[in-house]
Amino acid sequence: MVHGSSWRFRLQEIPSRLFRNRCFNTYPCPYTPISSQKIVSASSYLSRTTDNDHQSLSRYFDHVLESCVTAQQCQQVHAQVLLSDLIYRSGSLLPAKLVSVYTRFGLLHDARNVFDTVPLVLYSDLRLWSSILKSNVSNGLHENALEIYDAMRERGLTGDGFILPLILRACRYLGRFGLCRALHSHVIQIGLLENLYVVNELLTLYPKAGRVGDAYKLFVEMPVRNRISWNVMISGFSQKHDCESAVKVFEWMQREEFVPDEVTWTSVLSCHSQCGKFEDVIKYFDVMRMSVNAVSGEALAVLFSVYAELGAFSTAEKVHGFVVKGGFEEFLPSKNALTYVYGKQGRVKEAEQLFRQIRNKGIESWNALITSFVDAGKLDEALSLFTELEEMNVFCNVKANVVTWTSIIKGCNVQGRGDDSLEYFRRMQFSKVLSNSVTICCILSICAELPALNMGKEIHGHVIRTSMIDNILVQNALVNMYSKCGSLSEGNLVFEAIRDKDLISWNSIIKGYGMHGFGEKALTMFDRMIKSGLHPDGIAMVAVLSACSHAGLVEKGREIFSSMSNMFGIEPQQEHYACIVDLLGRVGLLKEASEIVKSMPMEPNVCVLGALLNSCRMHKNMDIAENVASQLFDLEPEKTGSYMLLSNTYSASGRWEESAKVRALAKKKDLKKLSGSSWIELKKKVYKFSSGSSVESEFASVYPVLEDLISHMWKKGTTHDGHRYEDDHDSWTA
Repeated sequence: MVHGSSWRFRLQEIPSRLFRNRCFNTYPCPYTPISSQKIVSASSYLSRTTDNDHQSLSRYFDHVLESCVTAQQCQQVHAQVLLSDLIYRSGSLLPAKLVSVYTRFGLLHDARNVFDTVPLVLYSDLRLWSSILKSNVSNGLHENALEIYDAMRERGLTGDGFILPLILRACRYLGRFGLCRALHSHVIQIGLLENLYVVNELLTLYPKAGRVGDAYKLFVEMPVRNRISWNVMISGFSQKHDCESAVKVFEWMQREEFVPDEVTWTSVLSCHSQCGKFEDVIKYFDVMRMSVNAVSGEALAVLFSVYAELGAFSTAEKVHGFVVKGGFEEFLPSKNALTYVYGKQGRVKEAEQLFRQIRNKGIESWNALITSFVDAGKLDEALSLFTELEEMNVFCNVKANVVTWTSIIKGCNVQGRGDDSLEYFRRMQFSKVLSNSVTICCILSICAELPALNMGKEIHGHVIRTSMIDNILVQNALVNMYSKCGSLSEGNLVFEAIRDKDLISWNSIIKGYGMHGFGEKALTMFDRMIKSGLHPDGIAMVAVLSACSHAGLVEKGREIFSSMSNMFGIEPQQEHYACIVDLLGRVGLLKEASEIVKSMPMEPNVCVLGALLNSCRMHKNMDIAENVASQLFDLEPEKTGSYMLLSNTYSASGRWEESAKVRALAKKKDLKKLSGSSWIELKKKVYKFSSGSSVESEFASVYPVLEDLISHMWKKGTTHDGHRYEDDHDSWTA
């Protein structure tokens, strides 16, 4: 700290060669003593000084500005610089320094004023642009930074190794991932592809945009790498949940004789944690403890999250003791992680106690507790804490961020409160909090389940405006949303626009075509996926088998089911057996379907037996139905669905007494069937229809149209599964 007397002395401490003619116009101020000596005006002095004197004086003021310890000192020196006319003669040195020092003291408005009022000739100096860009980026004003860079480009200037990293960082924080390739091309054009700082920022940006493959290609081509390069690449694969690639880069790093630091180890641990390889996290953590001098708090935070997922609460409590002994108790990431562990276990009291002990709670601490309550299914506690956080924002500078809002939106969705999720998303927009890809995917999932096509389209527009359209997670969510909402043409357009389609992309479009009865189209997509080099997984096989079932493609379904193990190395699971049983049962091949159930290597579950029982209902086969129903009652004695399905099977066969007995048995067990309902969105309004509900006046005009449709369906006769519409004519009319 510089004392006032020392500061006054240092401000006068101009080299004697420069001071002989007194360059300052002095007047009363705390830092410049009044002098009775004759003062020579700045213009008079500067008219008699040489260029070397100007440079020396500029360097002196640069040193004085660097030494400022308060905003007031900076403003006083700025005043002296203006009076001495050096602001116009020093080039960009002093203006750039003033911008930097004002930024250091948080006076961003003053920094911008310096930039806006310099002589026009100085705008050709990149040092000045670099200072104002750094001022904005370091304070989170990323949108302003991009606007300033656009203005710089309009003046014909090109960024350098200091400016481009700032612009890349701004794009990353804003989620402007669509600019990745454009900026990469720009870097190549201006010859900065070998600049380590620029390329490291590109490496950081690509994985955030969901393009980790492009990042790896750039990484491999780098002539020189530092530890940051390796850490960024490992972290990129971690974000993609690609443990295998992350470990390969990690091992390559060690072969190149780079010693992993705490950041490296934390990325490796985080990657395995996100991939669900919790045992490997513990293994790598032990190796880390043997390899480095100290364990980082971040690594401990990852370890705690793993214990939370494993439910190893007793082990977490032991590690809590290690945290206390190791001096990490006040380390915020560790305390936040501990809070999450206790909250995830549903131990609300202990979690809140830890949370209240944190002295300076940042948003990360609030997020740890809110997220843990959401993951534990304690939505009411999470919402109560979220309300407290919003009220706290009035008194302190802690505001809900994108993680907070996304957790609440996700929690409402998981609890079946989709409408509340959408309402919180609207509130998030009004709060001017930028959504990220996770938020968008969550909202699109809600739109798909409701379904709310118009809302989904609005989100699609938001995605385009915020340059997230190239994010593979968002693209896949859009395909899923459009498919489930029945808008297959829009879903296909989004799908075809995906440059690097992954398994989720293909599975979403195959499932979309299948669920709407376009079996042939689904099979075409399945063949395209295989030809593209992607190996189908169990989910893909469910999607394509389900498509065959809905479209009645028996032979093709049999062929795919038989080839699962031999061709694709996938052993059929319960869900695959349910699909093939449903496929065969729909077309009346009940004996074959029953034999497949009997030959299963595992005990059939409710899905498999339910598919077979439903087929028995459609084809009025009571011999198989009664045996299957008996197995279902053993599996789920307290579920209404099995009883209702057997009752309907008896009714379809005309055995009304047995049907009544089954319903009476369900009633005796106090089992109640939830009313079936459906809804449709029209002109941004949702209309809901429930069985047994009274007909509202606004719906009255719908029923004549429905009766007309039923009449047409009745005349059509049988469906592809052999089921006749007239069998259900009475129930439809009812």
